[in-house]
Amino acid sequence: MQKSKTKGLRLAVDGCMLVLLLCLMAYQVTGEKLHEWTGICMTLVVIVHQILNRRWYAAVFRGRYNAYRILTTLVNLLLLAVILATALCGMAMSGYAVPFLYWPGGIYLVRPAHLAMSHWSFLLMGLHLGLHLPVMTRKWKLSDGARTAITLLGTLFGGVGFGLLLQNRLPDYLFFRVPFAFLDYEKAGWLVFLENALILCACTFLGAQLAALCLKPKAGEKK
Repeated sequence: MQKSKTKGLRLAVDGCMLVLLLCLMAYQVTGEKLHEWTGICMTLVVIVHQILNRRWYAAVFRGRYNAYRILTTLVNLLLLAVILATALCGMAMSGYAVPFLYWPGGIYLVRPAHLAMSHWSFLLMGLHLGLHLPVMTRKWKLSDGARTAITLLGTLFGGVGFGLLLQNRLPDYLFFRVPFAFLDYEKAGWLVFLENALILCACTFLGAQLAALCLKPKAGEKK
């Protein structure tokens, strides 16, 4: 019973993080004040997520590492690092949520760092989710037709998402090519959320494919 409650809490926290993430990436919809408070909420939820998964950290130096464990560990640690960097940079620019942490002297350094780290957090979050999908859905009893349909839908959404990733200039943000985000304030709010969701789907699809490749039994091994 306790295990079931903990699992339910983890799912609720993960779902909350996903919603908050999409809200954070829709700055032109939420505005600066709500964006800051959403960022504070996201930081708190991430802390709760780390507490709920504290056993994972205790096991980092235990057991053997295969390709899948190496990849998931690397992505998990990178994701935690960039989320922490995003939060710190955001607080250093805060004008509403934590204005006492505002750092006027370093704003020109912090702004591009926040822009880059926030987009790395976004993409790594999708990759993180995708890497865990094959394990999470392993017990699902799906027919071959259902698996084929899911793969085709994933490929379709992933392809559209990767196209939007390039169209919305995410590579420029990721690699510090521009100091400011170029946002379309004329675009409908629902479309902003949809495009971000599709980009996240693309990263999730990539993560799922990498996980499936790592977990694929070698010749001579039993499934």
